[in-house]
Amino acid sequence: MWIAMLALAGILLYFAFRGVKWEDLVAGIRTCDFRWVLITTLLSALPILLRALRWRILMLQLNPTITRKESFNGIAIGYLANFALPRAGEFARCGVISANKKAPYESVLGTVVLERSFDLLCYAVILLGVLLLRWHEFGAFVMEQIGNPLKDCLPFNMLWLLGGLILLGLAGLWCIIRYRNYLSQYKVFNKLYSLGKGLLDGLIAGFKMPQKGRFFAYTFLIWAGYWLMSYCTIQAFPAIHHLNGVDALFLMVVGSLGWIIPVQGGIGAYHFIISLALTTLYSIPQTSGVIFATISHESQALMMLICGLYALLNYSVFNHLSNQAKKERCQ
Repeated sequence: MWIAMLALAGILLYFAFRGVKWEDLVAGIRTCDFRWVLITTLLSALPILLRALRWRILMLQLNPTITRKESFNGIAIGYLANFALPRAGEFARCGVISANKKAPYESVLGTVVLERSFDLLCYAVILLGVLLLRWHEFGAFVMEQIGNPLKDCLPFNMLWLLGGLILLGLAGLWCIIRYRNYLSQYKVFNKLYSLGKGLLDGLIAGFKMPQKGRFFAYTFLIWAGYWLMSYCTIQAFPAIHHLNGVDALFLMVVGSLGWIIPVQGGIGAYHFIISLALTTLYSIPQTSGVIFATISHESQALMMLICGLYALLNYSVFNHLSNQAKKERCQ
C-alpha cells in the first residue's frame, strides 16, 4: 500500500512537470519575490496552531487536564506522520493523547472524526460559494477536469455506491443490536464493539464541547489563514500577479484536493492539480503553474516538517522526563 501511494505521487509529479525545461524552471524561480514566500511559510504555522487549539476544545469533555502543548504535539506529529503514510496522522495524534493516559484512544479518535466531518462541511460550503461566484469559469473547470474524468473512470454510479454503503451499514447496525448477546462471546466482536462505543463517546463529548464560540472562531481563522497563504503566494509571482482574492480562494479550494488525495504529504497531487488549474483556467504557462505549485506546496510542507519535528522532540523529552520521575518516586 505504501509503495502504491508513493508510486501514485511519482506519476502525478511526472505529469505535472512533463514538458517543463529545467532552465525555464530555474529562471522562473529567480523572478519570485521571496519576501512573499517567507510570509507564506510563516503563515503556514498559523493553521497548525489554530487546529491544535480547536481540537483541544473538543477533547475537554473527555479530560479537562489536556493541555495546549499536548494538543499541538498531537496535531504537528500527525502532519509529520502523513509524510510517511497518508492519513496515518489522524491515528498518530490520537496516540499522543492516549499515551499520556489523558483519554481512551477510541474516544479521542471520535473527536477527530467529528472535527474532520466539520472540516468537510466547511470545505463543501466554501467550494459551493466559490463556484457560485464564478460558475462559468470555476464550475466548468471542476466539471471538465475533475468531475467528468472521475465519472468516466468509475464503472459504477457513485450515488448507487453511496446508497449501497448506507444500506449495508444500517443492516450491520441492526444485526449488532439484534444479536449482541450472541456475538458477545467472541473476542473480536467485543473489541470492535469497544472501539465503536469509544468513537461514539468521543463524538458525543465533541457535541457537548464548551467554548463553542471559540471553536467556530478558530475554524474561520484556519480557513482565512489558508486563503492568506494562497494570496501571498500569488503576490510572489510576477506571471500570476494579476490574479485577485477570489482567484486565491479558488486555488486554495483546488489545492485542498491535492492534500486530500492519499499520497505522502500531498506530493505530486498538489503540484498536478494546481498547475492544471492555472494552465486550463487562466492560460498560465505550464512552467509558471508548476513553479507556483512547487513554492506553495513546499512552503507549507517545510513548516509542517519543522513543527512536526519540534513536537516529536518535545513529546519524546517530556515522556523521558515523566518516566524518569516515576522511577525516582518508586525508589
